[in-house]
Parts: sequence; structure tokens; C-alpha cells
Amino acid sequence: MQNPVDRGISPVATVLAGVQWLFFMFANIVVIPLSIGYAFHQPPAVVTASLERAFIYTGIACILQGTLGHRLPLMEGSAGLWWGVILSLAASAQASGQSLTALGGTLEVGIILSGFIIILLGVTGLHRWLRLLFPPLVTSTFYFLLGAQLCGIFFKGMLGLSTGARIQPGIALLSLGLVVLVLLLSIFGRGLISNLAILIGIIVGWIAFVLLFPGNAALLAPAGNAIFAILPWGPLSLNPGLLVTVVLTGLISLSNTFAALEGAKTLFEQDVTPAQYRRSLIVTGFSSLVSGLFGIVPYAPYVSSFGFLRTTRILNRAPFLVGAALFILLGLIPPLGQLFASLPVSVGDAVLFVAYLQLFGSGLSQLEGMKFSFKTIYRIALPVLLGLSLFIIPSTAFSTIPDLVRSLVQNGLVMGILVAMIVQFAIPWKRFENP
Repeated sequence: MQNPVDRGISPVATVLAGVQWLFFMFANIVVIPLSIGYAFHQPPAVVTASLERAFIYTGIACILQGTLGHRLPLMEGSAGLWWGVILSLAASAQASGQSLTALGGTLEVGIILSGFIIILLGVTGLHRWLRLLFPPLVTSTFYFLLGAQLCGIFFKGMLGLSTGARIQPGIALLSLGLVVLVLLLSIFGRGLISNLAILIGIIVGWIAFVLLFPGNAALLAPAGNAIFAILPWGPLSLNPGLLVTVVLTGLISLSNTFAALEGAKTLFEQDVTPAQYRRSLIVTGFSSLVSGLFGIVPYAPYVSSFGFLRTTRILNRAPFLVGAALFILLGLIPPLGQLFASLPVSVGDAVLFVAYLQLFGSGLSQLEGMKFSFKTIYRIALPVLLGLSLFIIPSTAFSTIPDLVRSLVQNGLVMGILVAMIVQFAIPWKRFENP
């Protein structure tokens, strides 16, 4: 039986599927450098430069993983865990009157150091011991919480809350209509119509938004020479307590790699070899080094790729590489990149909301075959519901927590994963499986 990753499809289908990958990559990435730039109060030209650098290197990272790393069609992009932690740290620093430049310098040091550690784990094979910390129930917790966190962000964007403090009814109705359209195409569509549901949703939504809300498109300042800037978050600095938090975040972010490659076994119906793990970690570690130098949120394989792949049902690698190459062009051709950057946030968030719903299925698949009693249900309920509870608490509420642990305690995804690990290994659940 031919490997679905290498199975050939027609050139037309490959190009169309590649364009769909392009939009998926774009919709996932575009908000991240913009939000980081605004959080660090960077000038418009610097924000545009960060966006273009993110486009270029995300395409490069995807090609590196698709050809040299794990060699699977799984997007390599700025990790949601890192994104959430960096935004939380920036909000906390601003609330407490700390220097954002000093925070940025320590983040750069921590990200670069994390990159070296990840490469070392991949080269030496020590990741096998770290991987033992991520059994199916921990991985399932990661899927549930990541899906909840990102869908929450996307839902706010769908309602127009990303650009204001109040719901914008017209934008919200259009977004909900797009969600229904993509769901209907995915469920009831046939052939390419179903496979290209996300691309169709973006095109229809973009056109509808321009017609219904003219003048609302976002405009960015030209990047100029800022695109070549190194260490744009600030000069390197050292805050030992914060550095420990950042490096620990880097190690926990490896849950992206473990969750993605474990999920690939089910989706692609093939084993993932130790060599694939090693190569994937080396590429991710290298990408983290680049991220620290150029002010990009660090990289990891996107488990959300499963939602995209399950929705489109195109598992081939060729369209993925085509999409990555096109994404590089967006960053290299400034007018083209700025045109795509005018994609309405609410439209991108609406189609991503549908794609990320599939993460719930990925989380459930990790629990397949398990039975829970009134005692053993705590092993999954406690970390997931604790993480969800932390999501709804504003970051300013943690100002009374010591700086050393604040960035960890206030992050629901990080705390959920840590609690899941503790619960799984501290309690002999086998004794309670048969009440």
C-alpha cells in the first residue's frame, strides 16, 4: 500500500491544494507577529518587518521539516504555547511598570538557549527520556487545552473584538456565516469542493468583507531596512528568574513535537521512527535559534495541521511544499505580503475556528480504548478543567504572585500540561481502573 504522504495527485489539484496550504499558513501566522509587535509597542515599520520575516522563515522551516526533518506534511510555525507565554509576560511587565526592552532581551537569550538545548536533545537522542513525560493522557490534555485556547482567540476575532472592545454585529454575523459555510462544504461537499472548503471559505469571506465593510482593511507601513534588523525586541539581557521560565517553556513546548508525531501515526497510518523524532527536533531547535535572533515567536510542529488535514483529506506532501514555497514569496515580495496582510482578521479566524475544532477529535483519539470510573476521571478532568479555569482569569489578577513563577502560574496551557504530568505519574491509577 502506497504511503499517503507520497501518493501522487494531479498537477492542478496539487497547485490548488498548495494555495490552500498557503492560506492556512498565512491565517495561522499573520496575527502572531502583529500581536507581538503591538505588545512590545514597536513602530509600524518594525511590525511590518517582523511580519515579512515570519512569512519567509515559516516557509523555510516547513520546507526543512518536510524534506530534512520528520518529512511529513505538518506545518512548522510559531508555537501557540510560546505565543501565549510571551504575550502574558509582556502584559505582566507593562502592568508592573517593567521595561519591555529588558524583557525582550531576556526572551531572546532564553529562546536561543532553548534552541541549543533542543538540538542537543535531538542529536544525542536524550529526547526519548523526555518523551516518557508525554503519555496519551498528557498529550490529550495538550490537544484539548491548545484547541480551547486558540479557538477562544479566533472566536474573539470572529466577533470583531480583536480591533475593539465591543462586539461588531455585522462582522460577527459574516464570521458565523463563514463557519456554517465551511462546515457545510466539509461535511456535505464532494471531491475537491470538500477538500478545498477552507480555501473557498477564505475567498468568499474576503470578497464579502470588502463588499460589506469597505475601508476596514488593515494597512501596514513599508518595512524598509527594518526587515534586516537583528534582536528587534531589545539588546540581549539576563534576568535569571525569567530565564528559567523561558527555558522551561521551551522544554514544555516539545509537547508540540511529541503530540504532532504521535498523532501522525494514526492519521497517516504509519510508524514514526526514532530518526524522524531526532531530525524533527534538530530542525525545530535550529528554527528556535533563528527565532531568537530575528524576533520571531519560536517554532514547533503544528498539531492543528491534523485539523486541516482531516478537513481537507489531502495528505500528500507535495501541496504542503508548494504552499511553503509560496509563503516564502509573500515575504520576499513586500507589496504581495502587504496585500495578503490586508486579509480581514475575522475571516481568517472564522475558517481557522472550523479547522481547529478537529483538535477535539485528536484529543479524543488519544483516549481511545480507555475507560474512566468516578475515581480515574480525575486524571483527565483535573488538568483540563484547571487549564480552562486559568484561561478566563485576566493576567493583571496575577500581579501579587512572585515574578519567578508568575509567568507559569498564569498560563493555563502550561499549568494544565504540568498538572497532567504530575497526576499521571504521582498516582498509581491502575489500582483504581476496576472499582
